[in-house]
Amino acid sequence: MIQKFNKETEGASSFDERVINVNRCSKVVKGGRNFSFSALVVTGDRKGQVGIGFGKANEVADAIRKGGESARKNLIRVPMNGTTIPHEIEAKYRAGRVMMKPASKGTGLIAGGAVRAVLELAGVSDILAKSLGSSNPFNVTKATMKAIGMLKTKQNIFDKRGIEIKVAKNEAP
Repeated sequence: MIQKFNKETEGASSFDERVINVNRCSKVVKGGRNFSFSALVVTGDRKGQVGIGFGKANEVADAIRKGGESARKNLIRVPMNGTTIPHEIEAKYRAGRVMMKPASKGTGLIAGGAVRAVLELAGVSDILAKSLGSSNPFNVTKATMKAIGMLKTKQNIFDKRGIEIKVAKNEAP
């Protein structure tokens, strides 16, 4: 259940950006070399929305700008249970595999590289995550976003099954 958001309705100024990877490609021509750059950018509001984007240009700054614009167009909402995720999940994108487990309050964000950047900008502060398989930042980032998209809350599952939640007087939902 991936929800996408429009940047005009959400206010693009509240989003933070982080560059995960910049790649340089060169083409040899008669006058020398032509360089082009690609940038993998993650953007999020640290309140449950995150997106990734990929930009290509002849200058690094333009590639980062294009990646940021693409990331803001592809925002998804992260289902959260307090400061962590609702359940354990493992996702795969090509050779990149990511495993994420919910953690108790105060544990912190235990993740590395691209997974850490995505979860940090999503606003998840207590989680155990591990990148398995490929260390390619693009595949790891896509696997992380796929895992976030596969997360479901208890309310989502009850709604899908048509079950109403009955709350006792002394319990919180």
